[in-house]
Amino acid sequence: MQLSDIITPSRVVSSLEGTSKKRVLELTAEFIADESQMDSEDVYQGLIDRERLGSTGIGYGVAIPHCRLSCLNDDETRGYLIQLNQGIDFDAIDGQPVELLFVLLVPESTNQVHLNLLAQLADCFSNDQFRHDLQMATDAGELYAIACQAFKTAAA
Repeated sequence: MQLSDIITPSRVVSSLEGTSKKRVLELTAEFIADESQMDSEDVYQGLIDRERLGSTGIGYGVAIPHCRLSCLNDDETRGYLIQLNQGIDFDAIDGQPVELLFVLLVPESTNQVHLNLLAQLADCFSNDQFRHDLQMATDAGELYAIACQAFKTAAA
């Protein structure tokens, strides 16, 4: 499974407003629930439980909140790209505010796929130009196009 397989235009948000990690994760869970018919509380609880284990802020203004959810079928891995309207404290490893999130939701039974996708994300987000292009994007369509291009290149 590749990153380009799990993201769609409806799973991209531009300029999400939120002033704290908790609020951003709440808003993200609400967006995901609206897009997917999942329960927002289940999504939020999964994400916040994972954050309690350690921040998913990987540095350079990026966080990759992720969790396993029992409500997802084995073939139902989902990715969401979210650009924040301002940088927020996410307890990132470099102490920098987070402006970009890629939320990864995987079925509870999935292990290797989860790890492979996280590795692909870390590789993509280690690219300075990719991060810059996402930060400069002005709408969800532009974010989606930038992400798809990078994800397809990474898969090649």
